[in-house]
Amino acid sequence: MKNKPITFLLLVMIPAFVAVAEETPAHGYPIEPVAFTSVKIDDPFWGKRLEAVRNVTVPLAFSKCEETGRYDNFVKAAHPSPEYKVEGFPFDDTDVYKTIEGASYLLQTYPDLKLEAYMDSVITLVAGAQEPDGYLNTSFTMNPAHPHKWMAPQERWEQVEVLSHEFYNLGHLVDGAVAHYQATGKRNLLDIAIKYADCVVRNIGQGPGQTDKVPGHQIAEMALSRLYLVTGDRKYLDQARYFLDRRGHTSRRDAYSQAHKPVTEQAEAVGHAVRAAYMYSGMADVAALTGDSSYIAAIDRIWSNIVNRKYYITGGIGARHDGEAFGNDYELPNHEAYCETCAAIGNVYVNHRLFLLHGASGYYDVVERTLYNGLISGMSVDGGSFFYPNPLASEGGYSRKPWFGCACCPSNICRFIPSIPGYIYAVDGKDLYVNLYIGNKATIDLAGRKVSLSQDGTYTWDGRVALTVDRNSAGEFALKLRVPGWAVNRPVPGDLYSYIDSHEPEFTVSVNGIPTGRDINNGYLTIKRKWKKGDRVELCFDMTPRIVAANSNVAANRGRVAVERGPIVYCAEWPDNDFDIQKTIVSPHATFTPAVTGKVGGLTELKGKAQYLSRSDNGGWQLGNVDLTLIPYYAWAHRGEGQMAVWLPSTPTSTRQDDGVINIGSNEFETH
Repeated sequence: MKNKPITFLLLVMIPAFVAVAEETPAHGYPIEPVAFTSVKIDDPFWGKRLEAVRNVTVPLAFSKCEETGRYDNFVKAAHPSPEYKVEGFPFDDTDVYKTIEGASYLLQTYPDLKLEAYMDSVITLVAGAQEPDGYLNTSFTMNPAHPHKWMAPQERWEQVEVLSHEFYNLGHLVDGAVAHYQATGKRNLLDIAIKYADCVVRNIGQGPGQTDKVPGHQIAEMALSRLYLVTGDRKYLDQARYFLDRRGHTSRRDAYSQAHKPVTEQAEAVGHAVRAAYMYSGMADVAALTGDSSYIAAIDRIWSNIVNRKYYITGGIGARHDGEAFGNDYELPNHEAYCETCAAIGNVYVNHRLFLLHGASGYYDVVERTLYNGLISGMSVDGGSFFYPNPLASEGGYSRKPWFGCACCPSNICRFIPSIPGYIYAVDGKDLYVNLYIGNKATIDLAGRKVSLSQDGTYTWDGRVALTVDRNSAGEFALKLRVPGWAVNRPVPGDLYSYIDSHEPEFTVSVNGIPTGRDINNGYLTIKRKWKKGDRVELCFDMTPRIVAANSNVAANRGRVAVERGPIVYCAEWPDNDFDIQKTIVSPHATFTPAVTGKVGGLTELKGKAQYLSRSDNGGWQLGNVDLTLIPYYAWAHRGEGQMAVWLPSTPTSTRQDDGVINIGSNEFETH
């Protein structure tokens, strides 16, 4: 990160102190997440991702905020002028907030006083841009007479349902501020967020003198719920609910922004996928905090629609480039897939919250699939380049970029990857859920008593996990170990994808070397006992590569199969296969052998036999044998542009050969 001196920092007024409730309200969910501040990751796979974000992504994001004028915007807003030309996007402020959020999460695993000081200097810039009544939006404040072209001159909120993103800015400010407060104990950014939230609460609503508006781009709903939990002030939760309750009743009533009908009447995922996922997450938060069963019923319906009809095998959501949107049921193209990185992050938010509501492992099957595939594919393994969309097939032309003018995806990755410690564990009374198998050390409050655990192993590549009890003052408790769906022949909840090979997977579990029973309920294997220091639980999941088919309603994948191993989805890519991948035929009965390689930062590739459609001497087509190499989907496009495919043609059909055509997967080739 660049640490250029900022000489005017002392001229900025620090906002007044606002108290945070000493006893914050209950989180509302039946199951309580274990905060990122209680978990420190030490994992051979995810540790590399955190290191990349720490050493490359966060410094890059901060430097881009400086280089692209995002910091300058706050300086200009502190000293408005009719001479300023407002450029960029009205949501550029959020890149600063998101980077602070990611850096704050990192401090738990990597304490860094220099990083803290840098963030303090940035926060001082932010404070200087805040107007006296709390309003904070540099695209408007720096030149109110001629603000950003997406905003109405001299009128706050006028375009907030369309383009101004004022509430979107609020949401990311609150999220960054809460993370920073939790990580450091400092209130400097939190007070700024509270002041802006208070401004919105005063001005937005249906009361006298208020403006009746909802967010054009959702996120404020879940952020305000989070602010309520930190402060104990009910008005923030009420505002979050207002934003949801009024959706479909104001001037914005289109499916693109999920405003086509009231949220409690919705049953299908539609429109812009990121906005949708953020709204569904906010619905879950408000449902948990208010107990409103109509919200829970609606989000359950929408979730079922996604996982059964609109969900990519990589965990991606949002099929269409047009509108960055969900498509129709079963509309899941591969080359044209959008699958925005931000949408994958939103998908994790939704499923994490639904687990906290319902306690079933299927939600974490979605979380895990998304994490290992369609989410981390959005960032290079070195942390320095990014994808905005994440297609499942390519003929070339795709490469990760060092940054984007609209930088929502890299800054979102920047804030999300360091938050992963907060997704590993959860508690319900004296039940301790282990949801992700990621090496870490954790100290967890269990019914008012402390339990310390160490988790290690190489789950990602060989399915091995070990959990050791380092300390236990809670006496008897139940350890609830998630059994991944892929380990029991169920790749995803529902019937959108299924294994079509004949393999029957197995797994083992032992306590202190002694095999134990398999009391599995809702996808969790429960071991209840009075745990002692040094007790060790070991799991070993079968990592045999599996052949997957899509539901026959998915037209793009008829006659095609995919390959996965454990939590990892694989693809074929051009540097490993010197033939046309789209003319490669993988049998539903194919077998693949794992091989450890140093490619792309180190990974396990798969090698197997396939058939290849090639020209014969007489000009027709013939099938021959080829060696096929597959790599994890997240690792593609690290070695240049070229062919890639997740879904590969299966056994060719011959129904049209008499007409001079052979059909391979969904592709047709003339036979002469």
